[in-house]
Amino acid sequence: MLAGGGAPGGDDPDPTGSSRGRSGRSAGRRRASRGFAGRDINDEGAGPDEPDSDAGGREGFGPGKAADPRTESEIAREICLRQLSARPRTRAELAKALVRKGISEEVIAEVLDRYDEVGIIDDAAFARAWVSSRHHGRGLARRALANELRQRGVDAEVASVALEAVDDEAEADAARALVDRKLRTATGTPDAVFRRLVAMLARKGYPAGVAIRAVKDALAARDAEAAEFADAIDPDALAGNADPDAG
Repeated sequence: MLAGGGAPGGDDPDPTGSSRGRSGRSAGRRRASRGFAGRDINDEGAGPDEPDSDAGGREGFGPGKAADPRTESEIAREICLRQLSARPRTRAELAKALVRKGISEEVIAEVLDRYDEVGIIDDAAFARAWVSSRHHGRGLARRALANELRQRGVDAEVASVALEAVDDEAEADAARALVDRKLRTATGTPDAVFRRLVAMLARKGYPAGVAIRAVKDALAARDAEAAEFADAIDPDALAGNADPDAG
């Protein structure tokens, strides 16, 4: 992922290692620097197993590949910048794209190490932005966010630090906001509505206790019939039966 500032100033070597020099570097940086500012991170594409966006090009090395006048490093850098122009990527996602194109492990390490060094990719910044965007934009809880970061190759420790931005209070507030929004158009008996809304929160990664309390409180404020049903709900007992992590 992109760190907002780019490479250090002065006579820093061209981060692409290309003879094109500063003009090529600047163009590449402009394409890559769209990052979180230029694209909504909720626009995920096809996810971790998405089709190769470079498919059909002549990049790559390996059996059956036509001769290409560019070096393997040049091709690798072009693939990376194209990937980053579509949406922010982690180091693991870029490495996966390069492997699909037949780029050697040595060149992958060389190119991605350089991009790490100058801030073109930054998994910690990616994780922070991902957590903020997906929590506020989609209402995802920490459990779901952790799973998404893991799928994108973010180190567990890096992900844990990013997830600290979503505390228990923020998670409970987000759950209640989701329930209130869905409850405006919900139909059916209080029992049926309760089950649907708890299941909705579970799919977004909320622990059973948080989900049940959010729905109970929302139903209690809805009408007399719903309030009577909610009054009979024991969140602790239900959570203990529903959540294997409870207790």
